[in-house]
Amino acid sequence: MSKIKVTVWNEFRHERHNEQVKAIYPQGIHMAIANHLNTQEGLEARTAVLDDPEHGLTDEVLNQTDVLLWWGHLAHDEVSDEIVEKVRQKVQDGMGLIVLHSGHASKIFRALMGTNTGSLKWRSDGEKERIWVIEPSHPIAKGLGEYIEIPKEEMYGERFEIPAPDELIFISWFEGGEVFRSGCCYKRGLGKVFYFRPGHETFPIYHQPEVLQVIANGVQWAAKSEGAKVSYGRVAPLENVRQN
Repeated sequence: MSKIKVTVWNEFRHERHNEQVKAIYPQGIHMAIANHLNTQEGLEARTAVLDDPEHGLTDEVLNQTDVLLWWGHLAHDEVSDEIVEKVRQKVQDGMGLIVLHSGHASKIFRALMGTNTGSLKWRSDGEKERIWVIEPSHPIAKGLGEYIEIPKEEMYGERFEIPAPDELIFISWFEGGEVFRSGCCYKRGLGKVFYFRPGHETFPIYHQPEVLQVIANGVQWAAKSEGAKVSYGRVAPLENVRQN
């Protein structure tokens, strides 16, 4: 049986320029995730970063990718519109996409969601997050308890300007009382998209077993193409987007 081929994409900017982040992820966030995925039966992960030629997302790489993971924050506007359009079309054709944390403001997520905002409340005080599992029978929630607790994390709060998810798997609660739709599933064309909120770079989120389990579950879910729903839009301008 062939393995699910995964490409983990990361800007790889924080880890090179911020000593705090580098101490947590010395090889980069992408490697922390890919290394875990490569321990999972049936998965084979590779990595790509923003400063690679064609952002590491050449036709050859995309043609060999069943599921693409996307982590972006500082440099959304540096991603080529041409590459975004290629990725968008691959999702329409059946490639899975998992968008992590600040990737809500990425060009590719906004292109697939058909919105130029993606705005939300945020506060980076290192407070507790409790991610409640509201669809425990969903494949992405496999093996989880009632909730995942993250000791220190950046707060994201509603209103989150995204289309209503086809399926909502997780809702987060923070110490300040805010809540957030933190696990959102969509179908776009023949492809599946999963947005998963945790992952601020100054905390060791991608070393937490439950978070990595959700990502691995998400890969399995997103790799199974079905569908079809029409995409709501193409690449939207970056004006008025809060980049958290």
